[in-house]
Formats: sequence, structure tokens, C-alpha cells
Amino acid sequence: MTLAEKILTPDGTRFIAPDRSLLSSLAMINQQPDELRDQIYQTLLVDELLERYAIQRQTLRNPQGERVVTFDTSPSIGMLEMRVWRQLSDQDPLLYMQLVDTNTNQINILLFITSDPESPRFSVDRDWGGEPTKFGTLSRNLEAEVAAMQAGLSPGQVRKGLRLARKMLPNFEQFISRLGYDLYLMEPLAYHSAVLFENFGYTYSQGRRRMEKIHQGFQPGGEYFQRLDGSTPFRQAGAEKTVRGRSWAIHDGILGEPYTDYHMYKHLGKHAGVSTFPNYVW
Repeated sequence: MTLAEKILTPDGTRFIAPDRSLLSSLAMINQQPDELRDQIYQTLLVDELLERYAIQRQTLRNPQGERVVTFDTSPSIGMLEMRVWRQLSDQDPLLYMQLVDTNTNQINILLFITSDPESPRFSVDRDWGGEPTKFGTLSRNLEAEVAAMQAGLSPGQVRKGLRLARKMLPNFEQFISRLGYDLYLMEPLAYHSAVLFENFGYTYSQGRRRMEKIHQGFQPGGEYFQRLDGSTPFRQAGAEKTVRGRSWAIHDGILGEPYTDYHMYKHLGKHAGVSTFPNYVW
């Protein structure tokens, strides 16, 4: 029996359990035997990532024989934490993705992070005492943040990314479709993430008006434009012109409130055409 025959209906449109029943949630996948669960989740991986780092799709091992793809799940919880490593001794995974079932029977992307292991690392994830910053929500490492910003990174990034989000979109949407859904959700944790996912075709269930207000506030004479007064390294004149510049200023508190409670969604195969920062420069 081929892999497709084990995990898919004959027409290839839905994931199935060994008893041929349809799977329609992460929780249901997590209740399957480990081998079947992993075979389903590895369909999320794009060939480009695996080939770039010589990871075998069938074994999920690197050239050193290490299993470098992990799927952290629990049979009682509808959640997936997927990590892909170049090698297990690396500090950061190449890819980290966290998905969760929602109370409304949808799939929500909580986190999607890629890291180039050969690029410089900036310790924005740890404060001066070595404690986690939780993306700057608990504490901040200002020295590391300034260095990261000057190197062209966005808030929350410890390394340059691998530019995989758009390339993974077809695999992800096929995964969602095979669970029987026609849309999925995501929660941008930063301004730049929201603008990026707008470009991928997402729209808002909550937060669009605030995103439009942010854009207006960064126009010449606007509320946030006037706060780009050079009082911190993240509030320099000209930051309003780029997505990254705005995001660092927002990370620095220029809105006067946390950047939270933004919710987005995307219909499979459709582009919503939303752009709250028209003709943006990254």
C-alpha cells in the first residue's frame, strides 16, 4: 500500500484513519498511530526546504542520520508544534509552526517562524538576565533589538528568515482542504506579519479598522508620524515609510497600547485583495 493509499481517500481529497473514516481536525490526527500521524503532518513540508538541507522526506533524517523533523502533539489536545532542524545541535530550528484547533472547528496558525542557520543571530529572545522576552511582551533586550533592526530584521526575529511562507502556502492549503475546510485562521503577532499575510491573500475578522488607522497615523502630520521624534532608536524620522520601520516603532510602543487581538483568515485558493498599507515598501 502506498503512502497516499494509507492516508488519503481514493480521490486524494481527504485524510483518513486506518478504518477509512474521515479526519477533520488536528485532535483526530493526533489520536492516530504515530506513523500515520507523522505521514499526514509531513505533507506540510515543501520539497525546497528538505532538499536545501538534504533531509530525506521518507525518514525525516539529515545526512548525519539525525531525525530532524519533530511533531509535538498530544492525543487529548488539538494542537501541533512542528520543528524542522538542520542538525540537532543548532540553537534554532529552520522552521517552527504551531497550529491549533479552534472552538469553532477551524484551524488557526498561532506561529510560523523560519530561521537561516548561517545568518548572524541576535538575542532578542532573551533579556539581560537571560530570561525569555516572549517576543518583547514580557521584557526586552534593547541592545540586541537595535542590532537586529540595523541588520534588516523585523521585531521578534533572531535570525534572517528563509522566505518560505509563500512557498509553503499551497501545501498548507491542501492540508486544510484535506481536513474538509474551505478557510483557516491566523493571528499576526506583529504589524509586519499582518501586512505580509495581507499580501498572501488574507483578510481580517478583527482589526482591519485599527490597521487602517495605523496607516493614517503614519501619514505626514498624523498621530504616530509626530511621535517619530528620535526619542528612541526605534522612532527615527522616515520609519513611517516602510513596513519594517513602522513595525519596530509599534514594537517600541508608539501606538500607546499593545499590538494585540488582530485576527485574520483566508479562503482556500482566493486572494482577499486587502491592503492596509498600499504600495508598501518592506
